[in-house]
Amino acid sequence: MWERLFDRFLSHLVRQGALRVTMPDGSVQSYGPGDDTAPDIRITLTGDDTIRRLVTNPHLAAGECYMDQSLRIENDDLHGFLELVLRNIAAGHDGALSRLQQGWRDLTRGISQRNPAGRSRSNVAHHYDLSAGLYDLFLDDDRQYSCAYFKTPEDSLDQAQAQKKAHIARKLCLEPGMRVLDIGCGWGGMALTLARDFGARVHGVTLSEEQIKIARARAKAAGLEDRVTFDLIDYRAVSGEFDRIVSVGMFEHVGVPQYRQYFRKLHQLLTEDGVALVHTIGRATPPGSTNPWITKYIFPGGYIPALSETMAAVEREDLWATDIENWRLHYAMTLRHWHDRFMARRDEAARLYDERFVRMWKFYLAASEQVFRFSGQCVYQLQLARRQDAVPLTRDYLYAG
Repeated sequence: MWERLFDRFLSHLVRQGALRVTMPDGSVQSYGPGDDTAPDIRITLTGDDTIRRLVTNPHLAAGECYMDQSLRIENDDLHGFLELVLRNIAAGHDGALSRLQQGWRDLTRGISQRNPAGRSRSNVAHHYDLSAGLYDLFLDDDRQYSCAYFKTPEDSLDQAQAQKKAHIARKLCLEPGMRVLDIGCGWGGMALTLARDFGARVHGVTLSEEQIKIARARAKAAGLEDRVTFDLIDYRAVSGEFDRIVSVGMFEHVGVPQYRQYFRKLHQLLTEDGVALVHTIGRATPPGSTNPWITKYIFPGGYIPALSETMAAVEREDLWATDIENWRLHYAMTLRHWHDRFMARRDEAARLYDERFVRMWKFYLAASEQVFRFSGQCVYQLQLARRQDAVPLTRDYLYAG
């Protein structure tokens, strides 16, 4: 029964490109026209339960089967396999059961996205309190774990990350001595840059114990302890007033039920002429829900917001959207750099964890890149203020000099 259902599922799904499947019993099935709109991919399935898992929950099982090697791809062309799948899903060829499961996740997303302070801390620990050595394998020298800004495709990762920080700094319209809050400060790179290069006084907050250890050590080593502080605290517990607020790669962990609370907090913490810059992964599609494999293995409690639901919360908290910018393929390029750097040092990652972890991380990086290329994900930068004239009225200041 499961083999028949699997055959129907793939016959409906693969309408572009081609997929040849060697089944657990050794038989071979082919799907798709083999045109040039998507790759031609060959896979081998093993194990008694693999087909049932792929039929009943493909969005979870594809990653799990790759991790446990019951799904093997010829030449390990994971990027090609994911492109084939996502191109066909984007064309509307996903099966009825898969769409039903997605609809159920959309309906129940409020439950999984409730992120009170305690749950937020445990969710952050799941991902960001992994070994510091892991992130050394693929991040740039400044440990920027968010989308870089490529002025040309030939830019190096370090160059593109430096350009990202400079672009954000210009949007903040910084002046020496300004008080800046960095929500979700990571390993401190943004805070240190704003203090060292722009004379700001920065307070960074995070829920990751591993990140804050490194951030504080970096501030001390740079001689910036008098201008940069870091605190292990939930953003909702921060008090005081700040001339500027920056939040890079953190809004994805807020959860839709907390959106109004998040933007209300920004409003409360900003001075009357203050400016905030929120940099977040977003979707160019209507609101939805998080892929179950990502939720289980990578970012529990995480969610990629649609601009529509984000701005609905902004509008209700008396904030001006003074600038909105969409970075479309910059994260795809960033992720390809991360993937290639990680795979060049995969043996070190296996020594830190194990081979299954390496396959999990490879799947995470490759799948993330492909959804930016073929599944409607992007990066939004929202510049927000309490006053409509808090920043210049044209964008010329972003590109002057």
